[in-house]
Amino acid sequence: MLSRCRVCEFGFWALLVGCALVFPYRLPLLTQMLITGLFAVSLDVALGYAGILTLGHAAFFGLGAYTVGLLATHGWGEPLSGLLAAFMVGGLAGALCSPLLIRGSDLTRLLITVAVCLLLTEAARQFSGFTGGTDGLAGLEIWPVLGLFAFDFFGQTAFYYTFGVVLFAFLLLRYLLQSPFGLSLAGIQQNPHRMSALGAPVGQRLTVAYVISAAWAALAGGLLAQTTQFVGVETISFERSAEVLVILILGGTRHLYGGFIGAIIYLLLRDQFSNLSPQYWMLGLGIVLIGVAFSGQNGLLGFLRRHAMRWN
Repeated sequence: MLSRCRVCEFGFWALLVGCALVFPYRLPLLTQMLITGLFAVSLDVALGYAGILTLGHAAFFGLGAYTVGLLATHGWGEPLSGLLAAFMVGGLAGALCSPLLIRGSDLTRLLITVAVCLLLTEAARQFSGFTGGTDGLAGLEIWPVLGLFAFDFFGQTAFYYTFGVVLFAFLLLRYLLQSPFGLSLAGIQQNPHRMSALGAPVGQRLTVAYVISAAWAALAGGLLAQTTQFVGVETISFERSAEVLVILILGGTRHLYGGFIGAIIYLLLRDQFSNLSPQYWMLGLGIVLIGVAFSGQNGLLGFLRRHAMRWN
């Protein structure tokens, strides 16, 4: 069973590279799938593994994007250090927000995360001299990766650079979630009082999980800014938070790959439905989402896992 999972995992990443080679004109879409998938996986850490309800995760995504964008507009466009800065800013923001979330109820958490997202969105609009306002930060000058690979018009460098960063970030995150730390999160979600009685620092574990979630979301936002060379106020909007939540539900929570599968399906459906009907594409997407919700299978990966267990 384990070897079969490893083969499927290798096949997933190999398939992405194969699609890039076979469909080079779709590289921007594939790059967007990787970034959106990483963003959804970061939300899964907070929602699926730590059980922290949030509707404002785009706050960290946008902070990462603006960190990279502001560095580039002030003359520093080195990609890897820019991502590191976005990662650190996102983690710091998560640490500052976590005390408000860990002790509150689910409803309180929802209200706080939405409020933070809306406040940052309005701040980005109001401080237009710093953030570009509704026009955003356009024409960012991102330096070549490792000083060798410049970002080209066709998106080749952007895709392979994003692929490398996302794969590394995902493997590191999987290592953390499969460690004793990740196992303690599973125990806390099932019965926090029992874990506390066993001596587990419940509040500390949840804080660390939320900081990790925020840092990985900011990393995804930084990647978006570097590959598109643009940062808009929509990166930090409530609509993006709702979108990534839909993506995670579509793929399935607590499956590690659920965020990526959800991102691929969502973006493909959006692309196809918008081509069929630019005005009513959300109708078709909504019908699909309702079907997934009523299936009760915890997304597509939950559905596949249940059927795989029946065959075994």
